Amino acid sequence: MKKRVITISRQFGSGGHSIGKSVAEQLGIPYYDKEILGRIASETGFALSFIENASEYATSNNSFLWNLVMKHSSLHVPEENPADVIYFTQAKIIKEIAGKESCVIVGRCSDYILRDREDCLHIFICADKESRAKRILENYGETDKTIGKRIDDKDARRKIYYTHYTDRVWGSPENYHAMLNSGELGEELCVRIIRELYKSE
Repeated sequence: MKKRVITISRQFGSGGHSIGKSVAEQLGIPYYDKEILGRIASETGFALSFIENASEYATSNNSFLWNLVMKHSSLHVPEENPADVIYFTQAKIIKEIAGKESCVIVGRCSDYILRDREDCLHIFICADKESRAKRILENYGETDKTIGKRIDDKDARRKIYYTHYTDRVWGSPENYHAMLNSGELGEELCVRIIRELYKSE
């Protein structure tokens, strides 16, 4: 079946955001990343800053502690974990988008949420730490944390969040149609490969 929707999962600093955006621009289809957050805010009433942290990242390297923190948040919805409210709202929105139009969706467990659709192409972007560190410093600058610590923390939080909601291993090859190393291939070639995979039957 011809692919309509591309989901892009990525390591922090691997260029997944810019690769996804370039793919969407070249294919002439919509691109969704943080655009989804505004819709979640409208539907849940949660602050955008709160959703940004809860919609893709665990706030602790320990999943039990993360759930404990989220369940006792001051933004608590009676009898509901706000992180769960955000995730299931996010899942609903992603399914609606995929059902309506061809597009590129970055992160937010979209590969798992759309796993039963045959018209989706699931991609994982990775890179060596040196390439990622260079890209992070260029795009985000320095902070009080070392670059290695920033990479490890962000990846760990994504992994915990993904595993919590999918019961799958983040970055495991069987979850994706292709895994591309942007450090070795470069962003431009990654874009071309994804574009060709998308166009193939």
